[in-house]
Amino acid sequence: MSFQYIAIEGPIGAGKTSLAERLAARLEAATVLEETDNPFLADFYAGRPGAALQAQLFYLLNRHRQLLALRQANLFAQTTIADYLFDRDKIFAYLNLDDNELFIYQRLFDLLAADVPAPDLVVYLQAPTDILLKRLNDRAKRDDGMTLVPSADYLRELNEAYQHFFFHYSATPLLVVETSQLDLQSSDEAVDDLIRQIRSLNRGTRYYVPRT
Repeated sequence: MSFQYIAIEGPIGAGKTSLAERLAARLEAATVLEETDNPFLADFYAGRPGAALQAQLFYLLNRHRQLLALRQANLFAQTTIADYLFDRDKIFAYLNLDDNELFIYQRLFDLLAADVPAPDLVVYLQAPTDILLKRLNDRAKRDDGMTLVPSADYLRELNEAYQHFFFHYSATPLLVVETSQLDLQSSDEAVDDLIRQIRSLNRGTRYYVPRT
């Protein structure tokens, strides 16, 4: 594997964590999984004033702490797969914060981003909003409602923001994977085919629509 540090990205419900774990198992790689518990998230979804900035900063500081600890421990000497890209934090910030909050956030982000190592490859998982929403509702049913499900309107805005972000993304090689008909959680063949796509990618952006 020529890429030592791979980041998996995509909107809520895209399957980032499941794919990161499956790829890591197949490639004998280490994983960096985002700490998803956020004490401000429920208040944010409920529309409480100020909760958006609190939730945003909580995630930002957690992600920075995680990646900085890995960099200091030199764990990137082996193949490492993360289920998030640090820069994606700005997608949520520009969507959720007002101008005054964004001014504070941007100054802190710029300071923290300088410490964080960039991935060698980003895999962006795409899916239509209705499929993302169905996946999230199915997940909430499986865990007895413990998963917080955003509104359809918010998820649509987020999905569009992701598409815009990655349409203009050029910082690293990028593999865009259309996941509407893709079973990455249980299909070994789908994972093997994705690994072949990763191994053959050198630079630039590649769009991959798996065979169904």
